[in-house]
Amino acid sequence: MGRTLNDISLEVNLSGVTLKNPVIPASGCFGYGYVMAPYYDLDELGAFSFKGTTLEPRYGNPLPRIAETPAGMINSVGLMNPGIDGVINNELPKMRKVYHGPVLANISGFSIDEYRECCRRITGQTQVEIIELNVSCPNVHGGGMAFGTSSDNIAAVTRAVKEVTDLPVYVKLSPNVTDIVAMAKAAEDAGADGLVCANTFLGMRIDLRTKRPVVANVMGGFSGPAVFPMALRMVYPVSRAVNIPVIGCGGVSSAEDVIEMMLAGAKAVEVGTANLIDPMACHNIINDLPEVMRKYNIPELANINENN
Repeated sequence: MGRTLNDISLEVNLSGVTLKNPVIPASGCFGYGYVMAPYYDLDELGAFSFKGTTLEPRYGNPLPRIAETPAGMINSVGLMNPGIDGVINNELPKMRKVYHGPVLANISGFSIDEYRECCRRITGQTQVEIIELNVSCPNVHGGGMAFGTSSDNIAAVTRAVKEVTDLPVYVKLSPNVTDIVAMAKAAEDAGADGLVCANTFLGMRIDLRTKRPVVANVMGGFSGPAVFPMALRMVYPVSRAVNIPVIGCGGVSSAEDVIEMMLAGAKAVEVGTANLIDPMACHNIINDLPEVMRKYNIPELANINENN
């Protein structure tokens, strides 16, 4: 059973994968898990999505890569990662020592063949139970969002990946499009098992002293509490347009935000920037959820929209 407080149940299900609660640290904000282990017992988590991984190792974008904003941040890290083999051989074994629940493998690429090969290699790895297909990273050129802003490209990469894995494939959508519902339906029609809605918004800051952009890449992904209303308004129509689960993502920083995102139609929720502000964010959200559910007369998260 999921974590309970008398008659309260936090358990949810994503494509046959049971999560003890809906809280999932988002990719890029939790490393490969073990870096957060000193703060709390990671087995409290419903799941987590590890750092965006490509076929070859990547250093990422030039420094500086991070800029604070009111109620948020801009990042242009650029998928810094050790490559798929480095993740399999080094990162996942360290993760397994401190975390024993389901993992979402966040996979990115610069070609359909690269996506396919990464997904083929990660399939069968212990604890990896869902592939999160990152077609929406705004911080790299020629990959990521280049796929996620075209319904034809989303469909092509989804179909290609489904041919090489038997894991559920969740497509992480970009909010930087005119019609996110069209992108969601393209992914579903191509065989996606679920969606993540959505990745970071494109933003920038300028340093008034230097009169130049704050991040070296000029623009980056804008995230944090400021984007929550925009993320919510995307989850709402997307979840009603498709017949596959949607994981809500964008600005979530409290148990109340989790409930609101799930009332909009999400089956689970990713928490990103909040982890960088407070490493205890997910722990606190999970602990607060039962009381918030009781306050709003919600006995089960799995059926939160049954009477709404």
